[in-house]
Order: sequence, then C-alpha cells, then structure tokens
Amino acid sequence: MKLNSSQQRPYQEVGEMLRKLIAQKPYAIGERLPPEREIAEKLNVTRTLVREALIMLELEGLIEVRRGAGIFVLGERMTPEPVAHEASSCNDAGPFEMLQARQLLESNIAEFAAIQATRDDIRKMRQALELEERELASGAVNETENGDMNFHLAIAQATHNSMLVELFKQSWQWRENNTMWSQLHRHLANTHYRKEWLSDHKKILVALIKKDARAAKLAMWQHLENVKRRLLQFSDVDDIDFDGYLFDSWPLDKVSDQQNES
Repeated sequence: MKLNSSQQRPYQEVGEMLRKLIAQKPYAIGERLPPEREIAEKLNVTRTLVREALIMLELEGLIEVRRGAGIFVLGERMTPEPVAHEASSCNDAGPFEMLQARQLLESNIAEFAAIQATRDDIRKMRQALELEERELASGAVNETENGDMNFHLAIAQATHNSMLVELFKQSWQWRENNTMWSQLHRHLANTHYRKEWLSDHKKILVALIKKDARAAKLAMWQHLENVKRRLLQFSDVDDIDFDGYLFDSWPLDKVSDQQNES
C-alpha cells in the first residue's frame, strides 16, 4: 500500500490507512492489533511513520498503546476531533520530524555560538544548568523544563543573531503546542533520562567555553540524537527489549570526518 499525494503529512496518511484496517476487519473493542513491525510491512511504510500514526490515533481515543503488551482498540470513532492549538502546519509535524529539524538547526547554532559567545553568555548557560540541576533534585522537572529551555535559549542568544534566536524560540513553541509530542512524553515513567541529557548539556558547555566550534556542533548533534533514541525506545510497542532501530539522521559526525580528511 503506497502513500497518496495529498495535503496530509505522511503519518496522517498512515493513520487513515490504519483506521481503514480497523474498520475492515473489524476489530472489536479491546482486541489487539498486529505488532508495529507487521503493520509497517503490510502498509509498506517505515516503522517511524507507523509509530507517529499510532500516537495520533491514541490521541483520538481509537487505540491504546500499552508498553510491552501491544496496541489495543479502544473505540469505534473513525474521524478525529479537531485539536485546539495555534494555527500552524508545524503543529501537525510528528515528534521525530520535529527532532530532526531541531538537530539540523541547533547543531549549527551551537557551532556559531562557540565563536560568538561572550563571558556573559557563558554565565547565562551556567545559570540554566544550575536551574536544571535544582529541578532534577526537586522532582519538578516533571512539571517544568525551564532549565532545559533556558540552556538551549542561552546558546541561541550567544550567536547574537536575532533571527537565529527567533527561529529557536519558534521551534520550541511548536514543540510545546504539539499534542503528539506531549502524548509521547506521557509514556516516560521516570526522570533518569533527564540526568543523561544534563550530562549532554555539560559537554556542550565545555565545548562552548573552549570556543571549539566543531566540538560544540557535534556535542549538540549528539545530544539531540540521544533524545531521539530515548524517545524511540519509550515509544516502541513491539518489545520491551527494543532492537536499536533509529529514525534516519543527518550523519553529521561522518560528514565532518570526511571534510577534515579532504
């Protein structure tokens, strides 16, 4: 089954395919759907698109994804209710599409910030990391991500380019308004992964302090790759022991190595 050319995003088209499969069977309420891998093969699409389509259908109340158990039909509603959010096509982007865009944008922002950053910029980054550590210690990170956001914002501000700052702010706002992103985060049961990301942030800061542009770019790229891997792990519905499948990423580390050799 191939994707049709339309105004819908690819994962929305896959969601429509899944609705038709559920209706054609038909699956009873409480019945389990085939595993994610089988669905991807049947529809001839990637597992990433299936995963994002499942999040969309879960938001609509049609299915429930139970980690380690499978995908279960919850209801018979076949048309989604409109979601109230800021009018923007980017709010319809899948969470992994958004992460890919951030990876491309923020790795380059970090590279430029390493050259432009002042002592005051570095101070703001340190303050953001201190806030992030306090949030982790208090457990407030479940309700707020101020330290995380402030750190990434401070890096954008360190470029001293107002357009780059606004691009970052807009991308973060799209994330905050994205219901699929919020739904995916609901499956995160603890804050252990936040400590990993704080460690990533510290590596980025070290590169920025040293004014090492390449190291800063690679550190930011790897940080967002780590975020992506963690979210893919938590979003898997086939098996608790996920086999390491990754969403396609721009191979920044390999490209950089090739450029240095030439």
